Amino acid sequence: MYSRGTTNRRQIRYYGAHTGIPLRLIPSVLSGRRALRLTALQMAILSFGPVCRSLSQSLSLTQNPATIFRQGQQALASGNLDSAESSFRRVLKIDPQSAAAHANLGVVAMRRKNWDQALAELHKAEKLDPKMAGVRLNIGLVEYHRANYEQAISPLASVIRDDPGSLQARYLLGLCYSFLERPGDAVTTLEPLWPQMSDQFVYLYVLGVSAFHAGNKELDEKATRRLIEIGGDTPLFHLLMAKAMLNHSDDERALAELKKAEAGDPRLPFLHFNLGLAYQHLQDHEQAAAEFRKDIAAAPDLAYSYEQLARLLLQEGKVQEALEQFRAALARDPRQSQSHLEVARILIRQGQDREALPHLDAAEKYAPKNHNVRTVRGQLLIRMGRKEEGQAELAEAKKLFASGMALEQEKMKERLIPNPELAQQP
Repeated sequence: MYSRGTTNRRQIRYYGAHTGIPLRLIPSVLSGRRALRLTALQMAILSFGPVCRSLSQSLSLTQNPATIFRQGQQALASGNLDSAESSFRRVLKIDPQSAAAHANLGVVAMRRKNWDQALAELHKAEKLDPKMAGVRLNIGLVEYHRANYEQAISPLASVIRDDPGSLQARYLLGLCYSFLERPGDAVTTLEPLWPQMSDQFVYLYVLGVSAFHAGNKELDEKATRRLIEIGGDTPLFHLLMAKAMLNHSDDERALAELKKAEAGDPRLPFLHFNLGLAYQHLQDHEQAAAEFRKDIAAAPDLAYSYEQLARLLLQEGKVQEALEQFRAALARDPRQSQSHLEVARILIRQGQDREALPHLDAAEKYAPKNHNVRTVRGQLLIRMGRKEEGQAELAEAKKLFASGMALEQEKMKERLIPNPELAQQP
């Protein structure tokens, strides 16, 4: 709902006897006593009487922030984003403290997929009215779409604390945990949604895979059985079944499922990406590279297949081609920590230490617990003469490795299948 700003207590409202128009009385001192001074405009209105009454009523209606706000809501509901934005900005000119106007400008930006602008507006709304319904959920949703899964956790978790029944917040939070390779947390978050979502393909897939990686065999099998029960013979079902089989290292059966998906819909999003993974696991690198190239042709703006293709090229010793593909991946998504690490390693081998360091800085930013990143960065800093910083990095890498966290993550990565499809959810 639209919330008006406060009025200035020094301003006194008075309705003219002849016009019904509110007049602002401004205290003034004349000859040692207080008098009332009417503005020139108000005097003119009083003189023109009935004509100005209709004009004033029209102006009052068009300048009423609540009316303008409702117009913005109607425009937003009908998909007229330009008109909606114009209305909400007009509200803010009248009432700069309107949290609702900022929140709705955030929604306008979300509809346009302008995530940075959306986040800025939503944070303004949150600051003005921390309890406004939906703002924190939208902040979490924006961070999810920006692939800032770590940053999405806090706002989404706060929504669930206030409203444990919020299905969307819980589902998004579970997906974030899945992307962050926290399968135990993903299971804990997603399992309560079974009564509402056990007829949804993607939910069952994520729950089953998370349960598998968390060592919850019973739940993994339950989710897989349910997926088979409701799947039918749809391309999406075959794609998700193939991904589940890839996670279980059942590569031959996964390839067979992907072939069924291709027969049903050769344009299914991420089909060729997953075919590439299947062929890669089966050591058919030539066919895997061909599938990744098909995926790039179908979705040239997505980073995933560029990175996978680069890894294949690197294994084949085609270093310069691999470097080009890693850079292509980063041009589309600069948060790909593994691409940053591989680019840095190639540049270091080519004697380009200074060019490599920014990539290691970025890799550490997006994967702070990756001991390989810490190790390579520490060694490079020492070689560049920054001995104290380098030794601190190596000490942190050693600590991560000794904690067992690094080893567990590496074991998990060996069998973890990338899920770029989920980034398009919900």
